[in-house]
Amino acid sequence: AATRYLLAAKSAGRVVSISSVVAERGNAGQTAYAAAKAGLLGLTRSLAQELASRGVTVNAITPGFIESAMTAELLAGDGRAALEEQIPLGRVGLPTDVAAAVRFLVSEAAGYITGEVLRVNGGLYM
Repeated sequence: AATRYLLAAKSAGRVVSISSVVAERGNAGQTAYAAAKAGLLGLTRSLAQELASRGVTVNAITPGFIESAMTAELLAGDGRAALEEQIPLGRVGLPTDVAAAVRFLVSEAAGYITGEVLRVNGGLYM
């Protein structure tokens, strides 16, 4: 649906999809989730190729552990401290970290970037 709108606008545009680190690394017990998020990366790269000639860039973000309802149980108790010891930047991400990445990818500064996956995970997965 968004693609039709961008093409009808007849001007450059931006598409940013939010995938997951699980798309690239997998995770036991999350087979369907991993498959869906990996599929989103394939869609992102294919759309980037299809829409580039029309001035539309298409990129994806793969967040790591971000403070949210989805990670609340994992971060409860000693979970946060144990996880933060593994993250090179020493903290769990915030929704604002992901928002800043989106803001960059839709900016003019990212006008020559397309088909890329930006990992927002504090260096946990490189």
